[in-house]
Amino acid sequence: MNHPNATPENIVASQKTVAVIGTGSWGTALAILIARNGYAVRLWGCEPNEIKDLKENRRNSRYLGDIKLPEKIIVDDDLSSILNHCNDIIIAVPSHAFQSLLQLIHPLIQNNNKIRFAWGTKGLDTEHKLLHETAGEIIGNKPMAIVSGPSFAKEVAEGLPTAVVVAATEKQFAEDLANYLHNETFRVYLSNDLVGVEICGAVKNVLAIAIGIAAGMGLGANSRAALMTRGLAELTRLGLALGGKQETFMGLAGIGDLILTCTDDQSRNRRFGLAIGKGAMAKEAEQNIGQIVEGIANTKEVYLLAKSKNVEMPIVEQVYKILYENLSPKDALKTLLSRSRKEREF
Repeated sequence: MNHPNATPENIVASQKTVAVIGTGSWGTALAILIARNGYAVRLWGCEPNEIKDLKENRRNSRYLGDIKLPEKIIVDDDLSSILNHCNDIIIAVPSHAFQSLLQLIHPLIQNNNKIRFAWGTKGLDTEHKLLHETAGEIIGNKPMAIVSGPSFAKEVAEGLPTAVVVAATEKQFAEDLANYLHNETFRVYLSNDLVGVEICGAVKNVLAIAIGIAAGMGLGANSRAALMTRGLAELTRLGLALGGKQETFMGLAGIGDLILTCTDDQSRNRRFGLAIGKGAMAKEAEQNIGQIVEGIANTKEVYLLAKSKNVEMPIVEQVYKILYENLSPKDALKTLLSRSRKEREF
């Protein structure tokens, strides 16, 4: 039975099979969404316990509780088989695994000229490159896209209202992705600004840690608003320096995702920052969360990228020093507040 949100157009197109690579919370949620819209989905992961749970119990108990997988999802641990069945691939793995995954995929797609890649990964690669740059170096000139915006995975899987942006190198690919994802509870807007959308996804993770630290220190609501606003200014400076578009930073991928990640404790980055602000060491704080905190690696990569482009990002710099140079949050705050007065806000 098709999900009630599936449109006739999507049901007609259900012969298409979409591959989702990654069985974490976001990959599973995207697979559920696409399958509910009437499309066949091949879901691949490399964690044996997750694959076993998904196959035997038809759910991702670790991340999504009792939410059942639709019948149209086939769970498969054979990557070669999946790539033989699908031309449209959506990657949902942590940013530090993005490069190695593409290197694994590349030899398996040598003879497929129709393949197209999208990802829901937010961050930079381990050499502080944008993900589309990394993808281009490994898989060549294929159509590429990113799905981003304020979207906690469990809420998407539960069918709660969500809006995202899809930025793609080719308009047709963006439209096809929108068809896979869009329904009456999941709204998709299109963009061609991959650079801007990718920068938003990486920097907002760092800012969420900063705001979590401030909250953990008990600095109040005023500081949260100031950090979010000045953080958005930092994000925009870096994004513009790399060729992103101003309007992207004011949209769902920018301020939208920033608001979500910085204000809700579903955010792992915010919870990690809270623990740091209350005195925990970084390793202890991450272990207690029990999942990958993307903002930790993102902090280093964004900091190094900003330095290489000579872009001033004082909030990011202080988060970097807290996580990688053992600066105390109290001293980081003192440094931020003692900066010379600015004549203009922007």
